[in-house]
Order: sequence, then C-alpha cells, then structure tokens
Amino acid sequence: MSANEAAQRLSNSSVYALELEAVGRRFGALEALADVTLKVGAGERRAILGSNGAGKTTLFNAITGDFPPTSGRIRFFGEDVTEFPVEERIRRGLRRTYQVSQLFGGLSVLDSIFVACRGVSRSRLSLLRPGARDATFAQARNIAHLTHLDDVMETPVAALSHGQQRQLEIALALSGAPRFILFDEPAAGLSPTERRDLVALLGALPAHIGYIIIEHDLDVALRVSTYVTMMHNGRIFKEGLPSEIEEDDEVQALYLGAAHG
Repeated sequence: MSANEAAQRLSNSSVYALELEAVGRRFGALEALADVTLKVGAGERRAILGSNGAGKTTLFNAITGDFPPTSGRIRFFGEDVTEFPVEERIRRGLRRTYQVSQLFGGLSVLDSIFVACRGVSRSRLSLLRPGARDATFAQARNIAHLTHLDDVMETPVAALSHGQQRQLEIALALSGAPRFILFDEPAAGLSPTERRDLVALLGALPAHIGYIIIEHDLDVALRVSTYVTMMHNGRIFKEGLPSEIEEDDEVQALYLGAAHG
C-alpha cells in the first residue's frame, strides 16, 4: 500500500482516537486557538509543526483538559470528553509528556514508573504495601525494558542524564495501558545520538498506541510520523504526508527558513 493509499484509508475510517470539532481557546482577549478541526486515527502517528506561538501546546492543553476549550468539542475514541477533568481523560487512556520535565528527583527510575502505573490502576487507593511480586512492579519493569532503562532502574531520577530523563518521561506516559499519547518536544535538549535513540524508541512503540508529537526538530518529527499538520496563529495551516510538507514552498517560507529554502 502506498503512502497516499494509507492516508486515504485513514480518512475513510470511522475509528478515530481523537476528533476535534471547531475547537477554540481564548485567554481574555487573546485567541490562542481558532476553529481547529482535526481527526487522528487509532494507532496513527501524527506530527504537529509550527513556529513558536502557533498554538501547538495550547492545543495539547485543550485535549488533555489542562486548559479546556472555550468553544468546540473533543471526542476520544468516540466519547465526548470536552467537559471531562484531566484525571478522567487519563483513566480513559490519554497520556502526555511536557516540554519541561516534571519528575520526582528523589525516586528511583523503577519507583517512578511503579507510582505512575499504580496511579491509574484499580488498586490506586489501597493502603497495603505492595510485595516484591506485585503485578504492578512487573509492569513497571517491562516498561523500563521497553524504554531502554534496564541499567538504571535503581538509579535516583536526579542522577540521570537529560536524555535518560526524557526516556523516563516516555516510560511514565506508557504506564497503565495508554491508548494515545501526546509528546510535547521530546527531543528538546538531546544530543544527536540521543535523538537517534528517541526515533528508534518511538518507532518501537506497540502499533496500537497512536500519538501526536510536537517537535521543533524537523528531522525527528518527519521520521516518526505518517501524517503532518502545520499550525499558524492558532489555526491549521496545512496538512499532508511528511514528504509533501517538507517540500512545500509555503511551509518552507513560514517555518523551515533559509536552511531549507
């Protein structure tokens, strides 16, 4: 199947992880998002690009409920979640990472992942101390292996390198059987080697887990996505396959600059 055929099949699909209908977000007189309509299929890997101030992170905040939309509707796997609080969206399988790390430096890597897994489990309110064979610990170890953190599971988070902390953020997002993940600038501050590792890590995620990635590193974004949405001034500016977006003259003028001109 060609890339165009795959995109057409997705557009005809009735199964969407995310559906945004005319979503807007105002902060007083500032219109940060305006009439954003977007559909992302289950298992799809979508990149959202745009210059600073384009509305990308505000869009994430609207989807997760950190700053709910002031207009429009959001559906997650067919369910209207527009009015849901953050924790209800998490329980339904929506996860995200943030531009700035939000980790507990005093915990070990394994304990951090365990806490994340426990927080979305049915036993999250239990006061019983888990044993060494607790199923949630087993899940945490599996996630550490998946995200290449086996060798530092007992290391305090504060002692990790920046790249390892980014890996841990992805591990936390994978906790508790997510259905869809929003990655906000996961390559920020990474070395070229760490960026290659990030591309490999995202490419190895289970196929049923879809995601949207916001990323300023165009090479990373285009390598880990199958479809791209460009934003400008809080609106969707253009959409297409990675090759189409990379070669588009308007995109180059708006976002890529002279280095890609």
